[in-house]
Amino acid sequence: QVQLVESGGGLAQPGGSLRLSCAASGNIFSINTMGWYRQAPGKEREVVATITTSGSTNYADPVKGRFTISRDNAKNTAYLQMISLKPEDTAVYYCNAGIARTSSPTLFGLYWGQGTQVTVSS
Repeated sequence: QVQLVESGGGLAQPGGSLRLSCAASGNIFSINTMGWYRQAPGKEREVVATITTSGSTNYADPVKGRFTISRDNAKNTAYLQMISLKPEDTAVYYCNAGIARTSSPTLFGLYWGQGTQVTVSS
């Protein structure tokens, strides 16, 4: 069994910062791309940032220059450093990852975490 667990969400003031973590655990053989998504009330889930195994990154335009995605492959963990937060960043943030389990090392499945709330408000 594989699971992703996010942490680090909470309340931040405009202009503040937060750091999210996403830890993958279980019978993991390999992880390829990891990503952060968010869903604000009444809106569809949208991609925030993605990172490949080699460290190549992509960012959604609204967060470029403010958010940084990184990963520690040895710890099966991805991070999202968020600075200069804005009220419009308020959302539930989800982590996902393409993971191959030890029982099926050539088959990658897409896994999602349960989400962590980020609220930006004064």
